[in-house]
Amino acid sequence: MTGTTIRLLRLCALLASRPQWTSGELAARLGVSERTVRRDVARLRELGYGVESDPGPWGGYHLGAADRMPPLVLDDEEALAVAVALRDSTLRGVLGDGQAAVSALLKLRQVLPPSVSDRLGEMDSAMVHLPGPPEPQIAADVLLALALACRRGERARLVYQDRRGRTSERGVDPYRLVHTGRRWYFVARDVDKGEWRTFRGDRVRSVDPVGRPVDFTDPPDPGLLVSHARSGARYPVYAVVRLPLPESEARRLIPPSVGAHRPDGADATVVEIGGPDADGLAAYLLGLGTRLRVLAPRSVREALLRRVRALADDNAADGPA
Repeated sequence: MTGTTIRLLRLCALLASRPQWTSGELAARLGVSERTVRRDVARLRELGYGVESDPGPWGGYHLGAADRMPPLVLDDEEALAVAVALRDSTLRGVLGDGQAAVSALLKLRQVLPPSVSDRLGEMDSAMVHLPGPPEPQIAADVLLALALACRRGERARLVYQDRRGRTSERGVDPYRLVHTGRRWYFVARDVDKGEWRTFRGDRVRSVDPVGRPVDFTDPPDPGLLVSHARSGARYPVYAVVRLPLPESEARRLIPPSVGAHRPDGADATVVEIGGPDADGLAAYLLGLGTRLRVLAPRSVREALLRRVRALADDNAADGPA
């Protein structure tokens, strides 16, 4: 690379490293005159970088939004982090068919320096991906539209398809997006019903703001709302159990995707867990390997006691099994 090209890359990296630089500071770092800095800034703008300048004695240069996507300057650790994230997104299908992630990953790998490419290759050779059951995933443009709707804080018209394939249109007040590790969920207030709802992201067909700002005075915990909706809707039976653990430890033991948690004092947590039947829930609870108390229903408590008694009987006497 020529000296000018190397200097432009260094200038770009400096501008990205902190919010503001004076012309004199950049000149000192690059070992050039302030006039050369001004010429290099003009070249970066021609390449698409949104380099903005502030007038006055305390003014300077900073990176702003550009009209188009400019080339990025990443150090080795940043490049590796982006490559790993793109790889994970591709394997897990976070954004639908993942074509955009695959394309970006291929472009990035073509320009990675050998030191970074070798580290990524070592990870690829050591890792094995076991695909889960095929599930519908959200399209990238829909995910972006939902995120923008949440950020704008405006009422929107939502076109949604339920599990039976029926399409409906409703007014919603967007609030948050929740990712469970397998799916995206859209949390919003249903205007017509006046209640908080969760919508599967892959079933959203469109969301369009209507320009009316919304104000949330007492919004729910979006993660808890999604956890409760998933655990309560999937299974015909659920158990309410009390764990003698703080909520943070209880969430590690029983993930929010499995149960809905609420604290019961500083050192205990009540969890609602769904299951196919009482015996299946009892088997799951026994497998947790921790102290617990089944608060409800009685059928799950009795199923758990039967399993414990059978286990005790099997181990009560010495001798062959």
